[in-house]
Amino acid sequence: MAKARARFVCQNCGAVYGQWAGRCDNCGEWNTIVEDNPTAGVGGGPQRKTRKGRPVALTPLSGEIEDAPRISSDIAELDRVTGGGFVRGSAMLVGGDPGIGKSTLLMQAAAALSRNGHSVIYVSGEEATAQVRLRAQRLGAADSNVMLAAETNVEDILATLDQNKRPDFVIVDSIQTLWSDFADSAPGTVTQVRTGAQAMIRFAKQTGAAVVLVGHVTKDGQIAGPRVVEHMVDGVLYFEGDRGHHYRILRTVKNRFGPTDEIGVFEMSDAGLREVANPSELFLGERNEKAAGAAVFAGMEGTRPVLVEVQALVSPSPLGTPRRAVVGWDSARLAMILAVLESHCGVRLGQHDVYLNVAGGYRITEPAADLAIAAALVSSLAGLALPADCVYFGEISLSGAVRPVAHTLQRLKEAEKLGFTQAVLSGGSADLPARPDGEWRFVENLSDLVARIAGTDIRDLQDVGE
Repeated sequence: MAKARARFVCQNCGAVYGQWAGRCDNCGEWNTIVEDNPTAGVGGGPQRKTRKGRPVALTPLSGEIEDAPRISSDIAELDRVTGGGFVRGSAMLVGGDPGIGKSTLLMQAAAALSRNGHSVIYVSGEEATAQVRLRAQRLGAADSNVMLAAETNVEDILATLDQNKRPDFVIVDSIQTLWSDFADSAPGTVTQVRTGAQAMIRFAKQTGAAVVLVGHVTKDGQIAGPRVVEHMVDGVLYFEGDRGHHYRILRTVKNRFGPTDEIGVFEMSDAGLREVANPSELFLGERNEKAAGAAVFAGMEGTRPVLVEVQALVSPSPLGTPRRAVVGWDSARLAMILAVLESHCGVRLGQHDVYLNVAGGYRITEPAADLAIAAALVSSLAGLALPADCVYFGEISLSGAVRPVAHTLQRLKEAEKLGFTQAVLSGGSADLPARPDGEWRFVENLSDLVARIAGTDIRDLQDVGE
């Protein structure tokens, strides 16, 4: 039998090499590459190669479809993100920056599930049980029947879970602190993280308990450890937020049992996380309606419409190379909008500094914000405030045409609910009602929008740009 070749794995990013090197070419870190034994870990070993396989039953593709049994947490924002609740027998990975509120959110969810009669076990690998109890008292969750354990050894955790009554919900905080006797490496390494995650996922599948694993993130915002862990679990959630703002966003990036583009919005307070049922009011709460360079974008996050203010500042630059600063949006997308404005609309911004900010620390990912960004830039350059009761949404092509976007009706209904009576959108939008409830202004290309903001003639705005 051929000898198994040794492989070397970076303990920082999980890159695999055929031989040892002092520096990882993938992440640039030094002295992080160690030898990894591919046969080590739970379920590994030479016996797997000699075991005779057994046939499995085959079932036809057609048949009755049963909904996955779920455990509702009674936290509406959390249930929205997970697709209606935690699925029994599933493994979920929750990541986020240190101190963002991951443990707080999961403690509140554990208490809510326990009050509903579910058996919940909270395993902490970073804090003692006394510290977890202090957090529970602060959150008002001390009266719940949540069982605690402070342990990091995988085999001891599994033995504890098997000894007691089968739990309905298990929280492991965090996956980077687990270590197994089957892996000859330090806790937090790629081998240990992969082995611990594999063992907890197998426990979830065999017992039908919902398991939530907490993961640390790197400086780039990615969950630390090997990327294979994100492929192994059934769902990956990211808990995002800015330390300078009191709100937090729970975002789904993977979900085998539900949508992958939903968000849940929470507000951090002294008593824990509070649900925000209407995020649009939160993002528009401190809006200055008379300021130039501010436009309201009607966006979509999954099935939820969200209204957010986009702020732009255009000022003459004393530098040879003007600044381009973006917060909450794609900088490459901003460069494209600036190029289209100058090429097709004659708006010269080559000698101006451009600063763009999405209010509230919110991050926009969909291209439907192009029209709102362009409106904010033109408004700031011309020094004219946009109508306070108007929203903007539409995608801008390189030819300057404004393309329609999906979910037009939901965006307009959300705007109407918050008191916005005007909307600027593409004329090719399909899902529009026959009788409009507000004043809609259709634009076919970007030059029409510039003319509406600057006045009747685009040349007036060209003089400002010069």
